[in-house]
Amino acid sequence: MFRTLQKSSKNVRNLVNSLEAQSRHMSGALPQPIINPDVKYTGIFINNEWVQSESGKTFETLNPATGEVIAEVQEGDKADVNKAVLAATEAFRLGSPWRTMDASQRGELLNKLADLIERDSVLLASLETLDNGKPYVMSMMADVKLTIKCYRYFAGWADKNGGHVIPIDGNFMTYTRHEPIGVCGQIIPWNFPLLMQAWKLAPALATGNTVVMKLAEQTPLTGLYIADLVREAGFPEGVVNMIPGFGPTAGAAIANHPDIDKVAFTGSTEVGKIIQNAAAGNLKRV
Repeated sequence: MFRTLQKSSKNVRNLVNSLEAQSRHMSGALPQPIINPDVKYTGIFINNEWVQSESGKTFETLNPATGEVIAEVQEGDKADVNKAVLAATEAFRLGSPWRTMDASQRGELLNKLADLIERDSVLLASLETLDNGKPYVMSMMADVKLTIKCYRYFAGWADKNGGHVIPIDGNFMTYTRHEPIGVCGQIIPWNFPLLMQAWKLAPALATGNTVVMKLAEQTPLTGLYIADLVREAGFPEGVVNMIPGFGPTAGAAIANHPDIDKVAFTGSTEVGKIIQNAAAGNLKRV
């Protein structure tokens, strides 16, 4: 196991070194960043609509380079998670547009989302740099570029997730069928907001699930922008829901919710243990 971890760590370092080399080589050819990108979306995204928090609370997202307030963002909590889960559950019901959609069309929607991210790549990279603090060249070359690749990769898998016919004795037919889990709760960290979002959204959507995602309170802006691109791409209402908020409130509500079928989390081991314990209430997959 130690050798495996060493190899994994080495691969990550190699990837970072490669991206840095590409960045130095291509930085002169990159489009110029937007110094003061327009912050269009600061609300809660439920049912393809922007809404305010049920509590009326907001929180500040800060420029880590200066400490200045970038924007006031709606603060989601348990009440907002409940609304989002209702929307996601309705979107997942039998006979809904999402459940009856061909797998190939799900792939087309993911490719359309990738197209829109590519179209708005300069704005997204600029917004990521403003909200997260990493250099623009890395936001563009790593965060945005790898996010586009991730959505395209899983778009290709959407219609290739098949079951198996199993040979058995007797005059019988036995087969397995892969079906979506249902409503997936997802919680992402602050350090790679776009890419962490893609890693969780893309496979869940490719396989026909619906999503309630909590964005990191430190870096919610690009995740919220992607939410509106999801709407523009043509995903049905309720399939993707985005809640900016804090772990002890919005995150805990996702982990504890009885109608969420799976939780995906990236973060600390300590919080992961809390989520695992909370998910045991309805035997969620974690």
